Amino acid sequence: MKQFLFLFFHALPAYFLSQTSPTDKKPFADIDMTWQNGSDRRDSLIWDGKYFTPSFMIDVNYNYAFNNPVDNTVIGSTALARSNEIQLSSVNLGGDFVYKNAHARIMTQFGTRSVVVPRNDYSVYKGQYELANVYRYLSEAYAGYHFDKWYGINIDAGLFMSYIGLNSYYQSENWEYQASFTSDNTPWFFNGLRVQIYPTKHLKIEPWIINGWQSYGKFNAMPGFGGNITWMPNSNLKLLTNNYYGTDAAGIPDRKRFHSDNSLLVRYYNKPKAKISRMAFSLTGDIGFEKGGGVNGFKADSSAPKQYFLSAMFYNRIWFAKNKMAWTIGGGVMSNPGRYLVLYPTGQASPLPDPQNPTQTEGAFPFSANPGDLFNGWDCSTNFDWMPNQSITVRVEYVYRHASIPYFAGKGGVTSPSGYTTTTLPADWRPDLVRSESRVILALLFRI
Repeated sequence: MKQFLFLFFHALPAYFLSQTSPTDKKPFADIDMTWQNGSDRRDSLIWDGKYFTPSFMIDVNYNYAFNNPVDNTVIGSTALARSNEIQLSSVNLGGDFVYKNAHARIMTQFGTRSVVVPRNDYSVYKGQYELANVYRYLSEAYAGYHFDKWYGINIDAGLFMSYIGLNSYYQSENWEYQASFTSDNTPWFFNGLRVQIYPTKHLKIEPWIINGWQSYGKFNAMPGFGGNITWMPNSNLKLLTNNYYGTDAAGIPDRKRFHSDNSLLVRYYNKPKAKISRMAFSLTGDIGFEKGGGVNGFKADSSAPKQYFLSAMFYNRIWFAKNKMAWTIGGGVMSNPGRYLVLYPTGQASPLPDPQNPTQTEGAFPFSANPGDLFNGWDCSTNFDWMPNQSITVRVEYVYRHASIPYFAGKGGVTSPSGYTTTTLPADWRPDLVRSESRVILALLFRI
């Protein structure tokens, strides 16, 4: 028996490693992913070169906030930055390079997102060289090598996209424009190393070693660890899970973070020639916590309050007119005691956070994010898309968001009485934060 077990456990890995795949044996090649929330809806590429495939995206929006803040500032969103103005949210230019088995991808980013997203990374305050400015104009930049084993193994290093929260960083891939709390409060990018393993045609296993939770640098000595598993047995079903472990509280190495993100996507109707051409839904649930360094996960005790993250979001989408029109409705809920994943409201500019209080946030009137501080929120939205071809989307969306504490920008804004950063602040002035907001978004999304 011992000899049999020895031969089995030594021969099995050798068998799998000997299985090479032809160059045309691509994972998920037989799967239709154009309907999936968070995926590229195009079914073909305009340019597909042998060595380089270019990519260009532009995202322009106008959103009307019914709160009508005097400074036009949007709070708690990575998709939007300004209210009641036409804004260029994102311009992305780059592409994919391939030479034999070596490959690389670079995508630049310009527009408001190049400021809105990096501002939430406080690892840049550790050390020198202004990391936020170094990286802010890159959304993806990595290089790697492809091994022809099984259905492929890729090893990549650099700046790459996160899958946590289901939604894509690029709005043209999402069913909704303003993401629910689950997506908007979880990472959009990682900086580090990933290994993509495709043991079968319909399964991906992807471990990560990264600097941290959407951070350009490391908050403490330990890096972040995590991974993604994606399974698509056919074109109507997608299951994925993402899991993360790291230390992401500045100057508090004893505080450990765990997070699990899980999604189910189902296309339950597909008749391309019918008036209603297809229907699908996505369901995402997240659970996470921080423990140690003065907090105690899901259960408070006499010395440490609870600090956790629970959220879920659901969206249903119906396509019409041969997939040239679509209607989406959905929303989500979030509970985050300790507010360690809440997007902090902006405020009047001030020096860096107090080094003696690493939980303090930026601004003259910092948002409280102390251990145990409660935050609950819920949101809902509905939109209509017109997609005359696979490169352009015109979207009209209504969004309502509510928080258990004053959080969103009210009529008085969050900058100054006049709305300008140049205005001297009266001693009794405070940011005007309210518990709810509603807005209408008109977006133009272009991609080739």
